[in-house]
Amino acid sequence: MSTTRPYSPGDRGPESEAAVADAPPERASGAPGVPAGRQVRRLSLHGASGIVPLARDYTREALYAWGWLPAEGADRRAAAEDVLLVVSELVTNACLHAEGPDELWLSCDGKVLRIEVSDRGTGQPAPRTPHRAGRPGGHGMFIVQRLCLDWGVVRAPGVTGKTVWAELGAPA
Repeated sequence: MSTTRPYSPGDRGPESEAAVADAPPERASGAPGVPAGRQVRRLSLHGASGIVPLARDYTREALYAWGWLPAEGADRRAAAEDVLLVVSELVTNACLHAEGPDELWLSCDGKVLRIEVSDRGTGQPAPRTPHRAGRPGGHGMFIVQRLCLDWGVVRAPGVTGKTVWAELGAPA
């Protein structure tokens, strides 16, 4: 399902973002506005080189720290691979269509892992319709839509850019 809701039900919402902005990237639970047990990591991508592999490696480290990896079975391995693929797609889209990504946020509460990629672009990401599987390119948001529980776009009033977020269920 694609959506442009600014945030998903029960999410940290826009008012809590500032509360975790200065939290250490390893763990933000216990910070004001962050529910206990929610782990948050943040990576600045502005001006970095090799952004997509950097974002994937950073995400992989988080998955190890949060117990998603090493995966004990095929379902857990697939869940981790889905997260890495969604990160790659969102960061790549920011590179191709939005002057590059500024920041990658990852947060996990044990049930849902949320990925956020902020950029300075004005475009609106959307899966191409109709989707043509045999044609090169244009599959990024279709993949995100298929793999995620939900996704959307947040825009702050009076600020250039946006944050594209996506949520995936934690492995059982």
